[in-house]
Amino acid sequence: MSSESDRVARAGDYVFGLMNDRERARAERDLEIDPAFRDTVLRLAERLRALDPAAAEARGNRWELVTQRLAELPQMQARLAGLAAPEAEPPPVMIHRLERKPYGVGLHSLGGRLGFVIALALLAAFALGYIVGTL
Repeated sequence: MSSESDRVARAGDYVFGLMNDRERARAERDLEIDPAFRDTVLRLAERLRALDPAAAEARGNRWELVTQRLAELPQMQARLAGLAAPEAEPPPVMIHRLERKPYGVGLHSLGGRLGFVIALALLAAFALGYIVGTL
């Protein structure tokens, strides 16, 4: 078993065609019997295929085909020809009156003084407990 870096180097030599006849024959035999080497060669070949200029040109042609098909859709033809129905005027914005709770109800009405009120309540409770405990 070879290490991962050796396997990647051999796969690279095989994919790039840098092997002599004897090494290439051995690599092809290893492709049949060694699944790890085969997977490495396939992954490397896929990565290199993405860099191929002919493949990039084919992808560009596919994009042109997609944009052409989109332009052929009926709704796109109508819009391009200026025959599209005019945009309907948006409905007027209705401002609903939000129901608000009256001020001064509950603890939330104390605002920034809430902490102060809670501290006074705790102080009163402890003082009452102390007084009751001493009796």
